[in-house]
Amino acid sequence: MANLLRRHHEHDPPVGEIPVPHGPETGDEHQHYPRRGSTSYATDYERQIFSHLTHPDDSYTSDGVYWADLPFWKRFSFVSAVDRAESAAEAKGIWAMMKEDPLSPVSWYFRNAILPGAGLGLEGYVLFSIGNLEPLFEAVWPTCWKSGRTDCSANWVAAVSYLEIIGIMVGQVAVGIIGDWIGRRWGLIQDALVMFLGLLMLTGSWGVTLQGWVIMYAWSLFVYGIGVGGEYPITATSSMENAVTAGRLSTRDDRLHRGRKVTMAFLMQGWGQFVNQVVLIVLLVIFNRGHGNPPYSVTAAQYAFRLSFAFPAIGTLWLTYYRTWRMKSASKQLEKAKKKSKVTGYDVRSLKMTFSNFGGRLFATAGGWFCNDVFFYGNKLFQGQFIKVISDNPSSIMTTWTWNLVNVVVSLAGYYMASMVIDNKMYGRKTMQQVGFLMCFIMFVVPAFKYDYYKSPAGIHSFQAMYFLSSFFNQFGPNSVTFLVAGEVYPTQIRASAHGFSAMIGKAGALLASVLYNYIDDKTKFHVVPWFGLAGMLITYIWLPDTTGLDLKEQERRWSYILEGRDSDYHGIAIHPAHLSLWERWMGIGKNYHPDLDMKAKIRDMRTDWEEREAARAGSDAESATPADDDDDYTDEIHDYFRGATTGSIDSLKGEKSKPAHRTSDNAPSDRTLEEPTLNGNKESTTIS
Repeated sequence: MANLLRRHHEHDPPVGEIPVPHGPETGDEHQHYPRRGSTSYATDYERQIFSHLTHPDDSYTSDGVYWADLPFWKRFSFVSAVDRAESAAEAKGIWAMMKEDPLSPVSWYFRNAILPGAGLGLEGYVLFSIGNLEPLFEAVWPTCWKSGRTDCSANWVAAVSYLEIIGIMVGQVAVGIIGDWIGRRWGLIQDALVMFLGLLMLTGSWGVTLQGWVIMYAWSLFVYGIGVGGEYPITATSSMENAVTAGRLSTRDDRLHRGRKVTMAFLMQGWGQFVNQVVLIVLLVIFNRGHGNPPYSVTAAQYAFRLSFAFPAIGTLWLTYYRTWRMKSASKQLEKAKKKSKVTGYDVRSLKMTFSNFGGRLFATAGGWFCNDVFFYGNKLFQGQFIKVISDNPSSIMTTWTWNLVNVVVSLAGYYMASMVIDNKMYGRKTMQQVGFLMCFIMFVVPAFKYDYYKSPAGIHSFQAMYFLSSFFNQFGPNSVTFLVAGEVYPTQIRASAHGFSAMIGKAGALLASVLYNYIDDKTKFHVVPWFGLAGMLITYIWLPDTTGLDLKEQERRWSYILEGRDSDYHGIAIHPAHLSLWERWMGIGKNYHPDLDMKAKIRDMRTDWEEREAARAGSDAESATPADDDDDYTDEIHDYFRGATTGSIDSLKGEKSKPAHRTSDNAPSDRTLEEPTLNGNKESTTIS
């Protein structure tokens, strides 16, 4: 009961008021029950000292209104003002960097985009190389790779694609589990090692016969695919968690730029494809008598394909070094979450609760990725058709590779546009994915019903334009968004597993496309593929929540309530209707949203975290000597509040009985409640006088 009491200083009664008979004024304090509601709602003083944490100015107006609660035009004005201010601040920062060192922005980009996405860049390089090499293999070894083959089994040639995709699916699930079980850092290291092994096998693949070589080539791709698959969950989760300053309660960078940071790593996949295409063109010209036109010699093909795999092997070996010795804190967020949940191995309980609480989200991230991968592989349907019509030499591999290069540049434009817009609250993740699916649907369904016209000289340029537009909106849409949200909407403890599961279901879409396209003609493909765009759009609309602008730590806070079995006590913005899917709103998830109740609850949660930090620091002289980064958000007033005193108003709770009381200052509340436990975990012992 004592924790429900509050105390204030003795005072003379106002004129005309009969004093309560509690004896003469002695200066000692007395206690009485708090006013109704004071334990549930924050006081004015609490609002004042905690406002920078509970109501950051990039998400709340000066009146304390959350941006998603504003009417449309006011919301648009607020979001635009925040974005303009942030853009101006970033431009000013870049200019300051350039004045000090003109190349410093380049080094910043290298640290924040290239290094985090290096694995995906190497993966994009190699996987794109595999697809690019097939026409070269068909030209040099037609008896093995072309239809009507005599030297190789058709099943083994088809298995090259199947084993590659299956290996990726295995890696996505296995490394996702490893990343949540052993740690992000170990997942990053073993991924690089497996990719390095696969590249060595690809570079040295050989056989006594062509059939033997194809078998070796296929299994090498399976091994490499395991490493590639693991890059998806482990890169996404590590990039996302590094976007949040370790230990901080709430970060502006996380709210405003988390999506950009992850997609900047992801777009390295596009740069890998670009570099691969350039390298293959250069290698073929060098080893094929100085030009890229047929006939192609066996020697040129051998050098081109083996060197194209040897180059990324060197980069992957360096990546292994970097992840082993330079990324030692990659698992910090996961370790902290596990410690808080008192879990040492794999958090099976969190996995089960994710299925029961976030089943709709799993369907959205996995189903959306599945539909996207059917489109991603279907995009190649355009290319072969318009090359036959507009090219003077359609049989030349160099012609195909040149158009590939143009398409990669268009895709890169889509990647970069996605990274710039994905954090904009008026557009954001969900709208971007829906618009992307819709545009891909249109680009495929239009030629489906006038196929003969669009493949003729009269309509071929429109056909070509639709090809490039589908590439652009695939990147500036579902391909970028699925990679981000598949980890973003889940808790830290099982984030990599959920991302890996979603990616694996997505690759099942790629497997479906690669199998299905072998049995239907091109015209039928255009009738089948578009409907996956509509399905993806519908799945996104109903089941995918929009986490644009939502603090990742706030999602973790909600998850802690769910783990403790008191999810109905959570009233914060993670269940704001703007951040819930239509399905979750139908299920009544957002009915407990109450910002006023949440502010008081958030202060209690901060108090608990503060006590844990203080207790940990008290047990270590080294930590107590140097303030931790965790305290950067806490002002002196907040520290005093948590210690049981407000600066200049109320004395510390420790030893309060032995100290004379001081008068309350004008700016401190007279009804401050003392409902939290003390540092040692016990309740304050008080009695009613």
